[in-house]
Amino acid sequence: MLQHFSNGYVAKTLFQSSIPKVQGDDQAATQFKEGFKLSKRVMKFAGLLEMIGSIFLFISIISKSGKKFARIGALMINIVLGGAIFKHLEAGHGVDGSKKALKLCGLNTLNFIETLRK
Repeated sequence: MLQHFSNGYVAKTLFQSSIPKVQGDDQAATQFKEGFKLSKRVMKFAGLLEMIGSIFLFISIISKSGKKFARIGALMINIVLGGAIFKHLEAGHGVDGSKKALKLCGLNTLNFIETLRK
């Protein structure tokens, strides 16, 4: 039951943050360009991976074969979060700048490990 809540939390948080990226929001694009030296195209791709991964996590909550969806979603999201953590550290934001991504990545990794248990 706790895994469903944490999957829901990660999915909701990342789904909300992916919407401006997928829509190509100019403010988000400027932030990506200036802060991380990434193009608008890369931003949209990262947002799309976040959104699809979030949808998989949402489906894992209501599906009978939820573990498979949770694994796929967790892997997709952790790829993006790993890149976000790296880019925050590379940009000099330090641990404080990457704190949210670290928290979500850690929680998502624990959920992934839980899906591997029988």
